[in-house]
Amino acid sequence: MMTGTMNTGTLITGQHYIGGCWHGQPQAGTCSFNPALNQPLRWTFAEAGSMELQQVTELAESAAMPYRLSSRQQRADFLEQIAANIEAMGEVLIETVMAETALPKGRVEGERGRTCNQLRLFARLLRSPQEEVHEQAEPDRQPVPKPELRLRTVALGPVVVFGASNFPLAFSVAGGDTASALAAGCPVIVKAHNAHPATSELVARAIAKAIEQCQMPMGVFALVHARTHAFSEQLIQHPAIKAVAFTGSEQVGMHFQRLIWQRKEPIPFYGELGSQNPLCVLPAYLQQHSEAFAGQLFNSVVMGQGQFCTRPGLVFLLRDSASDALKAQLQALCQPHPASAMLTAKIAASYRQQVETLQQSAGVTLLAEGQGEEEGCVTKARIFCTNARTFVEQPLLREEVFGPATLLIECSDITELQMLLTTLAGQLTATLYANDSEQASVRSLLQALEQKAGRVIVGQMPTGVEVCASMNHGGPFPAASDSRYTAVGSRAIQRFVRPVCYQNVPAWYFE
Repeated sequence: MMTGTMNTGTLITGQHYIGGCWHGQPQAGTCSFNPALNQPLRWTFAEAGSMELQQVTELAESAAMPYRLSSRQQRADFLEQIAANIEAMGEVLIETVMAETALPKGRVEGERGRTCNQLRLFARLLRSPQEEVHEQAEPDRQPVPKPELRLRTVALGPVVVFGASNFPLAFSVAGGDTASALAAGCPVIVKAHNAHPATSELVARAIAKAIEQCQMPMGVFALVHARTHAFSEQLIQHPAIKAVAFTGSEQVGMHFQRLIWQRKEPIPFYGELGSQNPLCVLPAYLQQHSEAFAGQLFNSVVMGQGQFCTRPGLVFLLRDSASDALKAQLQALCQPHPASAMLTAKIAASYRQQVETLQQSAGVTLLAEGQGEEEGCVTKARIFCTNARTFVEQPLLREEVFGPATLLIECSDITELQMLLTTLAGQLTATLYANDSEQASVRSLLQALEQKAGRVIVGQMPTGVEVCASMNHGGPFPAASDSRYTAVGSRAIQRFVRPVCYQNVPAWYFE
C-alpha cells in the first residue's frame, strides 16, 4: 500500500532510460518492495539484457567526445538544472523514497538536500578557473632549451555507477559518483539499485529533463534495471567503459575488481567496500562525560537503523569504573529501544546472522538488545562487549556488521589499545574522545589512527559526512579500493579525469 496522497502512477513506468527514450517491458515478479510494511509495492520493472547493453555502451561512447568538449559553463548549468528538477518533484519523490526504504521523512528530505548540494558544489567548481600548471618556454636555456608546457586534465570517458542501498539519493542515480563524473565530462550509465528502483526512475526523469533543457548529447546519461549479476559483469567488462564507481560489499566489489583486471584494457575501479569506524575513548574523558558520551554513541550506532557507512562499530576503552558505568548506561539506552525496519529483507537477514555469530562467540558478551520481534526487514539494536585478547584471537570480530550494533573492546592500558589498532584493516573514519590532560596519549593514538583511516575525528561522532572541498571519504582497503581518492567533496572529480601535458600547443587551442 502507498502512503499519503502520492500519485506516481503516471511517472513510474518500470522502464530503462536509454538514448533519450524510456523503453523495456516490466516483468512480473520484479516488484519494488516496502520494508516497513514487509510487502511488495505495485511497480514492476524491466530487465536489461544484451540489447540494452549494446545500446547504452554505443550511445555513451558516441556522447563521450561531444560531452567532453562541452564548456565548463554548460556542464555547470546542466548539474544545476538536475538539482532544480529533483527539488521540483516535491513530495512525490520524498514519499517514493520512504515507501521503498522505510527511512523517515526528515532523513529523506535531508538526503535530498545533500544530493542537490553536491550537484551545485560541482557546478561551482566548474565555474571557478580550471586548474592548470603553465610553464613558459625558455628557448635560451643551456644546455637544452625548455619548451612551453601546460598540464591539464581530460575526462576518462563513459563511467558505470552502481547505486548504493543505504543512500537512495546521495549515493545513487544523481549522487556523488554521478555528479562528479558528469562534472568531469564523462557520460554516465547508472545500474539502478534493486532496493529502490522507483526512486531511481524518478531521479533519472529529473536528469532526462535536464538533458533536454540543456541540449546535452542523448548518450550522456542512461539508467538500466538489472537484477541478474550477468548484466553488471558484462557492462563493466565492455571496452567502451573507462571507469566504475561502486558502493557495496567487499565480496561483490572484489568480484568486480577481478573482472576489471581480466579486461584487455584494465580501468579504474573506485569501490567503497566496508568500514567499522573504530572509536577510542580515554579514561579521563569518560569519567567526566560518561552519560553524555553514552547517549551520543548509542544514537550514532542506531541512526538510520545502523545502515550508515560511518556507524561506529568498534569502541575501544580502558577497563575501569568509568567503563563499567558506560556499559550500564548503554544497557539502559538499548533495552527499551524499539525494533525497526532495515532497507531490505536481505540486509536484515545478513545482520541477524552476523549478530547471532557474535552472540555465540567465546569471550563475547551480549550486553543489551532492543525490544520487539525480528522478522522480515525488522531488526533490533545490540551492544556487545569483549576483551583485548579475544579481539586479537578471533578475526571475525574485526569484520563489519552492517546494522544497529556495536562491539565494546576493554583494554588494560593505552599500550594494549594501540596494539589492537594495528590489527585493524582500512577504515573510512577513526575517532578519538579525550581530555586535554591526556595530550601525550592523544598524539600517539592520532598517529596510529591516521595510518588506518581516511578521516580522523576528535570529540565528535563519525556519522555524517560534510560535502565540501576539504572532505575525504575513503581510506585504506577495504574502506576504499584506492586510498588516494575520495568519494565525497569536490576532489571526487579527480577519479574521472587523467592528466595531459601539452607541449608547445598554441594558446588559441585552449580558448
